[in-house]
Amino acid sequence: MNNIRINYTQLVILHAFIGAFIFFVESFSKIYFSLFIVYFIYRIFNAPSAKKSTEVLMACSYIASCEVFLRMTGGNFTYETSKYMVIFFLVLGITFNSISRKAYPYLLYILFLVPGIVVASITLNYETVFRKAVAFNLSGPVCLGVAALYCYRREISFTSLNNITKAMTLPVIANTIYLFLYNPSIKDVLSGTQSNFEASGGFGPNQVATVLGLGMFGLVTRYILFSKNSYEKMLNLGLLGLVSYRAIITFSRGGVITALVVIVAFLAIYFVNVRGKQRRKLSVSIGTIAAAAAIVWIISSVQTLGFIDKRYANQDAAGRVKEDLTTGRIELVTSEFQEFFDNPFLGVGVGKVKEARFERIGVSAASHNEMSRILAEHGIFGIGAFSILLLVPLIIRSKNKKNYLFYSFYLFWFLTINHSSMRIAAPAFIYALCLLDIKYEKPIVHRKQIS
Repeated sequence: MNNIRINYTQLVILHAFIGAFIFFVESFSKIYFSLFIVYFIYRIFNAPSAKKSTEVLMACSYIASCEVFLRMTGGNFTYETSKYMVIFFLVLGITFNSISRKAYPYLLYILFLVPGIVVASITLNYETVFRKAVAFNLSGPVCLGVAALYCYRREISFTSLNNITKAMTLPVIANTIYLFLYNPSIKDVLSGTQSNFEASGGFGPNQVATVLGLGMFGLVTRYILFSKNSYEKMLNLGLLGLVSYRAIITFSRGGVITALVVIVAFLAIYFVNVRGKQRRKLSVSIGTIAAAAAIVWIISSVQTLGFIDKRYANQDAAGRVKEDLTTGRIELVTSEFQEFFDNPFLGVGVGKVKEARFERIGVSAASHNEMSRILAEHGIFGIGAFSILLLVPLIIRSKNKKNYLFYSFYLFWFLTINHSSMRIAAPAFIYALCLLDIKYEKPIVHRKQIS
């Protein structure tokens, strides 16, 4: 996106076209996937040594943001392909750029996952395919571990952060256009206040809302930090409105609420750190975003015949308040904590918790909560692994507070793994971004020479 002379508006148009073209020719999705993988490999190998890390992070950001779109359109060659490609690019980056010697906590984190694999080889049911069970449940945590190793205290410029957020946002635009074509009118597919698969492109609403929420956050950062002029600000605001609308009408609350939290975290941290004229401009921008959000919500409410208001008020279609705000997930999480208490040292093994839940309470559904899952499946090693993930970024933050997006990245990971687990690569990769050191370029001062 830097070597090829193409500006941001042209990239937006290109990705809108990609989204539309894949809707009409879905088989192109695999070609699209193959093309951008080759493209990023070419960029990494041809980039100067000092810029390779930025190229690697851009590739990972693009893939993580694109994963759900590829899944819903059949672009992934296997279900977990995107996670494997993120790991591939990170390993490629480590080959070129190495890692920090102080990143050992994340090596320990990866090692803490190993005993659970050994236990699983003993505890998984005979008919369960061991390789698939382990790959499905550990691809996300391993992706996070490798990403954290690569990003730990790695210094990148503010310009590089611009490119990373750009790569994060563009696939969401393609996804949004696809969703508008797949389901032009939410009124045609309304069936209540439950998550809506038709409004989510026929795919899992939770995953779709999560990645659209990531796009909302990316567009807000672009609107506030990276818009070069008024035109780009209006473009990003318009895109934010479209993406937010599609996220809301999935009727999946987790991704939207997470987006709101991380956006507020970013705006609050940035507001505290700017002064004078810059703060006044930011206040106007925040007011504009708030007004746009209100308009989008009103449109969403009208288009869903008020059902979306009931959804967020935890009501059913008839307006009755539901007893369980979590739609049954509390029971699932509770059963996972019970498995931990029964197997506190080694856990039940990777992939076993779903089988154990069915054996205990007759329910085979997944909790989608990574925190309770890692404890149940890994026992005391799970406590160690999760403690590393939870505490190390906060320790880094206490020593270096230059990254305005730190809390947004950190909260996106934490909130997402508690409503969507690590079924997609996004929370794993976004977590790693909060470990980066951001270098802000100083403007060049031209002084007149004294003759």
